[in-house]
Amino acid sequence: MATVDEHAVSGRLQPGEQACDVLVIGGGPAGSTVAPLLAGMGHRVVLIDKDHHPRFHIGESLLPANLPLLERLGVGDEVRAIGMPKPGAEFVSPWHDKAMSIAFADAWDKSMPGAYQVRRADFDDILIRNAARCGVEVHQGCKATGVEFIDDQQVRVEALDAEGQPRRWRARFLVDASGRDTFLASRQGIKHRNPHHTSAAVYAHFSGARRHEGPAEGNITVFWFEHGWFWFIPLTDGVTSVGMVSWPYFMKTRGGRSLQQFLLDGVAMCPALAERLSGARMVSEAEGTGNFSYAAERNHGPNHVLLGDAFAFIDPVFSSGVMLAMQGGVAAAEAIDTCLREPRKAAAALKAYDRVARRGPAVFSWFIYRMTNPIMRDLLMEPRNILRMKEALLSVLAGDIYGRTPIWTSVRLFKLVYYINNAFQPRRAYRAWKRRQFNIGQASAPELQAAR
Repeated sequence: MATVDEHAVSGRLQPGEQACDVLVIGGGPAGSTVAPLLAGMGHRVVLIDKDHHPRFHIGESLLPANLPLLERLGVGDEVRAIGMPKPGAEFVSPWHDKAMSIAFADAWDKSMPGAYQVRRADFDDILIRNAARCGVEVHQGCKATGVEFIDDQQVRVEALDAEGQPRRWRARFLVDASGRDTFLASRQGIKHRNPHHTSAAVYAHFSGARRHEGPAEGNITVFWFEHGWFWFIPLTDGVTSVGMVSWPYFMKTRGGRSLQQFLLDGVAMCPALAERLSGARMVSEAEGTGNFSYAAERNHGPNHVLLGDAFAFIDPVFSSGVMLAMQGGVAAAEAIDTCLREPRKAAAALKAYDRVARRGPAVFSWFIYRMTNPIMRDLLMEPRNILRMKEALLSVLAGDIYGRTPIWTSVRLFKLVYYINNAFQPRRAYRAWKRRQFNIGQASAPELQAAR
């Protein structure tokens, strides 16, 4: 595919180097969104991914706001073919008598009434194959090993391909979509643990779990328990993804137990979930991640951007990860195209990308940080639509935070109600604050790595 300026880089190549306009590290949702969009804008794009697709990955629940992005990429029909319809979500709390169910069709914007649960191996494979179909030069099993920023217009990336042979590219722009590997942030020393939230996850697939009947079969369920929360994600073919997200102090209690036994023991501490899994069997190896919440100091430079989890990772309780990664990919493609075509506008374009990249984590984090507060739980378990606050909250949970849906006055009113309730229940609020300080203050890398 033709480049904007075919000789901008190639005239300075060293032996063994190949030229491209944009090099993307990582073929997950972020990388496989930005790459085909840039190729469609006329840029020569190379995408390298350390894995071979399909491969297992967690994060299987999509949001309604994902669907327009999938249509834009031209993969909507393929995703529908592999997905379990997800019309809403359910929250189950041991401190409340009844479960609370939400329907995305009740959100402010009625045009996004549902989403899908997907096996990420299949979903990500669809996206990366689409990138190749759109003209992206895709190299699977190719791991980036080094990076050198030659100047503001050139970056050299070194890698080992699937045969273990060294490869080198010189690009005009670099996209780090490496996920929780945080390729650039780790090398630049700008990745920091989130001081406001820490968690680790252990998860597996189960067959035979009891699901709801009818359309609600595909709903994700969030089960709270004393030490965190569980996800329950129905997939196709009768398989259900179950994961335990817990605080570091609880991870320390694992001792010599296997991940499988630790997960099963945790399920036993959540009676509502244990009942749903009473006739189920684990059909995959239990896995874990100690990659607790983090963020990089910055998400861009003159000729590079950090996308999705390569920039920041937050607790997955609201299933926002894939949507934030893909939305960031759309914003990054627009910014990069401007940088390459109109360098004088590059600073403004990257600043606009920065606003988009930070917006999603900021919006979701406010709710995530308060999910274990009993006052917040009361509001979530018994939502009321005064001044359309429930509709606005459902819109946030649907991922409708980037468009023109006028939800923000109602969201601010919801937050005000939360703060007023804390003011009227000072002892309860104080105990919740103390407990949270204990929870987030117990993190240390070795203990969280034990979740692996």
